[in-house]
Amino acid sequence: MKSVLLHINDDDGLEARMQVALDIVRATGGHLTCLHVTPIQTFVGADGFGAAYAAGELIAALERKEMLARGQIETQLAAEGVSWSILQETADPAVSLLNHSGLSDIIVLSSPRKAKGQGATFGVIGDVVIKSRTPVLAVPDSSRSFDINGTAVVAWNGSIESANAIRLAVPMLTLASEIHIVTVEEEKEDANYLPSTAASEYLSRHGLTSTLHAIPLQSASGSSAEVLVGKTVKLGADYLVMGAYGHSRIAQYFFGGVTRFMLRDAPFPLLIAH
Repeated sequence: MKSVLLHINDDDGLEARMQVALDIVRATGGHLTCLHVTPIQTFVGADGFGAAYAAGELIAALERKEMLARGQIETQLAAEGVSWSILQETADPAVSLLNHSGLSDIIVLSSPRKAKGQGATFGVIGDVVIKSRTPVLAVPDSSRSFDINGTAVVAWNGSIESANAIRLAVPMLTLASEIHIVTVEEEKEDANYLPSTAASEYLSRHGLTSTLHAIPLQSASGSSAEVLVGKTVKLGADYLVMGAYGHSRIAQYFFGGVTRFMLRDAPFPLLIAH
C-alpha cells in the first residue's frame, strides 16, 4: 500500500480519514495523494430546454472557501513528516476519484453518514466501489488511528466479490499480526461459490497464516451482517476485508443487504472491493 489516495473535501469525516491515511503511509513508507474536489454538480441545473448551465458566482465562492480549507490541510500535512501531494479539481467527486484511482493501491473514503432526519448517503462511495478496480477503505467518523500491523478479519462467503476483495487486500494482510476468516454459513444461491476453506488456502500460498471461523447462521442471533459485526468486534479486529454489492445497488437500497448494513453501522474500517 505505497500509493494512498485520500478524498479531502471539508466535512465531518475528514479528520478521521486523514489520520487513518497518514497511519497507512507512515507504516508503509508510501505517498499520500490528497484529492480536493469542488463538487460542481451542486451548482449545475437545467433550463426549460434541458441545456445545462453552472452558477459561476456560486462556484467561485465555493472554490475560494475550499481553497482556504486546502491551505489549512497543507499546513497540517507539512508537519506530518510523510510524502504527500495535493490535487485540486472542480468536478463530480466520484468521477474525479475514479480518474485518479488507476495507479493507487487504496482509496480512503468516509463511511456513509446519516444526516438529521435522513438515512445514510451512499452515492460517492457506492459509485467508486462499483466502478473502481482499487480497494476502498471506508472509515467511520469515530476513527482516530489505524493499526495496519494489527488484527484483520476477512468476511468470506465464496462469492466473486469476496474473492476480489481478499486478492486486492493481500498487500495489507501481509502486514497484519493476525488474520481471521469469518464465514457465516447459509444456503448459497450459486452452486459455483468457492468453499469456506478456499480463502485460507489462497492466503497460505502468499505465506500468510489464517484462522477460519465458520458460524452457522441458524445457530446465531441476528442477520448475517449482525453476526459478522459481532464476531469482528469480539476478535478485536482493527479492520475487516469484504466484498461489496453482491446484488445490485438498487436492490440493496430498497431491500437492504450486508454491504449496506456494514457501511452504515460497522464501528471499524472496512476494506471493500467489488
